[in-house]
Amino acid sequence: MKTLITGATGFVGSAVLRQLLAAGQEVRALVRAGSDRRNLHGLEVELCEGDLTDDPSLRRAVIGCDSVFHVAADYRLWIPDPENMYRTNVAGTRKLLLYAADAGAEKIVYTSSVAALGSTTDGNPADEDTPVIPGDKIGHYKKSKYQAEQEVLTLVRSTRLPVIIVNPSTPIGPRDIKPTPTGRIILDTLNGRMPAYVDTGLNIAHVDDVAHGHLLAFEQGIVGERYILGGEDMCLRDILGVTCELAGLKPPVIRLPHNAVLPIAWLAERWAGITGKEPIVTVDAVRMSKQNMYYSSRKAMESLGYRPRPAAAAIADAVYWFNENGYCRALPELKTADEWDK
Repeated sequence: MKTLITGATGFVGSAVLRQLLAAGQEVRALVRAGSDRRNLHGLEVELCEGDLTDDPSLRRAVIGCDSVFHVAADYRLWIPDPENMYRTNVAGTRKLLLYAADAGAEKIVYTSSVAALGSTTDGNPADEDTPVIPGDKIGHYKKSKYQAEQEVLTLVRSTRLPVIIVNPSTPIGPRDIKPTPTGRIILDTLNGRMPAYVDTGLNIAHVDDVAHGHLLAFEQGIVGERYILGGEDMCLRDILGVTCELAGLKPPVIRLPHNAVLPIAWLAERWAGITGKEPIVTVDAVRMSKQNMYYSSRKAMESLGYRPRPAAAAIADAVYWFNENGYCRALPELKTADEWDK
């Protein structure tokens, strides 16, 4: 059996790749030309150059593959040209899945996101059945992932495409080389660039648990079903507190009103438009933070045997990795794994 994986050079994709290799699968990875391939070093994987906007490369990539793990996505909260995100996340997903089916793929795991799901307003965690109001989707990333998942569900119903959908929440952990927007929160805290916080919450999951959930979905998931791969609901203040406790730093104590941060985000985006560099905070991120983004993994736990570890363990592994790989300033008081009770 040969398996194709997209996004293997990235954060979640590299973790899924390791799970596939540990399970004894022969793996081919679709990688962009010139991409950062540090996450592939030392791994036995066949490389196929291409990307989700290059049709010929997609056709080549799926040849001879019995299964596909489509993990790749354009994950940014600010982008100068949003159309590129839709071409990758929506059109690219549809084309890849159709080419895979034509090539004879017997099972496909599609990595969606909780961004594609509905949300609650009463503080309770959302799940796979929480109603979605498309007009409430904030930002191009959420909108593109929602549209992509709808494309996938339509293909499953109309063509019986053998797709199982997984919806990761907020992964944290090692090998976040970019880093992701959530990883940047941890990194900014370690580097003293998080003097205050807003009142919000996230569902924190260890990236390796999310990756293992992909394999469980492949082995036990039902075609056409969605499974949230999350972890522990945690307010931002506590996320920063755990990070600082581990690193021997003082946590921020100033809580800013969301509307006070919006002008800063607006100015940051205007400056980013001039410099081309990603803004330190975005308007969409502030708007999203007005609501706790809490989710339940109960379905995956009961149906797949998914067992996420505590959020503190994910944060700790992220801190250790950033520290060991030179992403943050020296942390002389960083607790060791033995000293830190995860």
